[in-house]
Amino acid sequence: MTISYNWQILNLDRNTADGFITVAHWQCTGTDGDLTSSVYATCSFEGEVTTPYEQVTQEQVLDWCWANGVDREATEASIAARIEELKAPKVATGMPWSN
Repeated sequence: MTISYNWQILNLDRNTADGFITVAHWQCTGTDGDLTSSVYATCSFEGEVTTPYEQVTQEQVLDWCWANGVDREATEASIAARIEELKAPKVATGMPWSN
């Protein structure tokens, strides 16, 4: 199957004095059939964002994240590698007497 990726902004931090966003909390989840893997991180915009909080969209904030150091391709490649590891694990756990 092909991995599908879902990028989301989970939360935003903003200054209450001016209403401008300072930090975006983001997550990217990759799904391949029944297998999933996610990356969660934050991206800071201190002094860079001048769009009022009430006017931003998720797509706009994601674009800001990608423009401010979040490497979309590397994140998706990392998730793909984790999903491949789930398909063919290199390490297993268990006890032979409990099978």
